[in-house]
Amino acid sequence: MFKLSIGVCCLILALILGNAMVVTGESDEGDDMSVPMGIITLDPPESVEDPRSSVEFPHSLHFDYSCQTCHHKWEKETHIVGCMTSGCHDITKAPTKAERLQSDDDLAARYYKTAYHKMCITCHKEIKAENKRLELSGRVLSENLPNSGPTSCKDCHIPEE
Repeated sequence: MFKLSIGVCCLILALILGNAMVVTGESDEGDDMSVPMGIITLDPPESVEDPRSSVEFPHSLHFDYSCQTCHHKWEKETHIVGCMTSGCHDITKAPTKAERLQSDDDLAARYYKTAYHKMCITCHKEIKAENKRLELSGRVLSENLPNSGPTSCKDCHIPEE
């Protein structure tokens, strides 16, 4: 029994270290690529005074999804840059309806707050709806369904005490 426990522990350790090596492996350019494993604090741009608290994003809970789901401009061989990099979600003030209508690109999506909210909340609401559908079908018990994640302001923007 003791040998079996040691074997299981070694297997788990090998899997963890193996995944760590994949995650922190080297790119073709020789630069180390690394993936944040814990909580990523999402703050508004420095020029924006936001009345709500920062959002703590549990990055590792989202590893079942393709990186391109969120990092939609990432080409797999370059370093992932922040969402608020120039040309991505770099607008710090919500565009007016007139500005959106006059724009050739999706100006609303370039507003950093719209990008986060649309991406995160929409995904969480879709998971919640799918969970409800599966639960109502009677084929799946609610305790076997994945957590849908937060869908309201106060669930993400937890006031600091």
